[in-house]
Amino acid sequence: MKISGFTFLRNAEELCFPYIQSIKSIIDICDEFIIALGQSQDDTKEKLLSLAQEYPQIKIIYTIWNEHMQVKGYTYAQQKMIAQFACTGDWLFYLEGDEMVHEKDLANIKKAMIQYKDDPEVEALAFHYYHFYGNTNTYLSSPTWYRYAPRVIKASVRSYAPDGLYWLVLDPKKSNRIARYPKAKLLDCYMYHYGWVRPESAMSKKISQVNKHWGKKEGFDQSYRDIDERILTEFTGVHPKLIDGFFPNEKGVFKANPVHKLTKKEKRQRFKMKLEKAFGVDLSRRHFTKVR
Repeated sequence: MKISGFTFLRNAEELCFPYIQSIKSIIDICDEFIIALGQSQDDTKEKLLSLAQEYPQIKIIYTIWNEHMQVKGYTYAQQKMIAQFACTGDWLFYLEGDEMVHEKDLANIKKAMIQYKDDPEVEALAFHYYHFYGNTNTYLSSPTWYRYAPRVIKASVRSYAPDGLYWLVLDPKKSNRIARYPKAKLLDCYMYHYGWVRPESAMSKKISQVNKHWGKKEGFDQSYRDIDERILTEFTGVHPKLIDGFFPNEKGVFKANPVHKLTKKEKRQRFKMKLEKAFGVDLSRRHFTKVR
């Protein structure tokens, strides 16, 4: 069984991605790790070349991003698939540059890959998510922030990405014009997402770069503190060792602006949270069909 890790990056240093830590978090179970690296104005390339000296399974593909594409983040899908299509493994393990896997989960992930490798009903493996926010002591818990997502998929599955976030699958039993979410086994493992812990200045640059590929207004014109305090949840677990020292060591749960005025989206979020509590349901969106 061969495992391919992959990701895409551009200006990762400037945008304060813990991308080196991200790659290292799974590379010990990967036979190869493919990186689609866009033209960068910082030293991301040099850092990756140095890392490749330590881990020879790293392969870098140099790419040019489509700056004309400004519809639904499709540029990110293109970059994701450039890396994925270069993978040669049985399982393809996708990580975004601000995501990490805990070292305690690696053995169980590999065990699941072995167990389900030849199971036609399992096309992908999905993870629980911690979306850290403001600091590493706080994560977001609400139906608006996806609680689960597939990050591993079989190479034998005809998959593609309509944007950088998720996969769609072309079912061989149906028309090629009809796509569906992959059938995934939800593992008892977590993905640690640190994208909203970076400094606000780096977040503003990051959102400016992201939004133009979605045809949206550039920039991040609000403070981290402008958020519904009810979704801020204390993290009482243990972070992956590799992230130690990357972010400031702060104490306590991140404090929201006490006079923050809820947006329409946040009001809908609160209503969904009430429904979840009242009926014991999960209203968060899943980009996969759960396999039991």
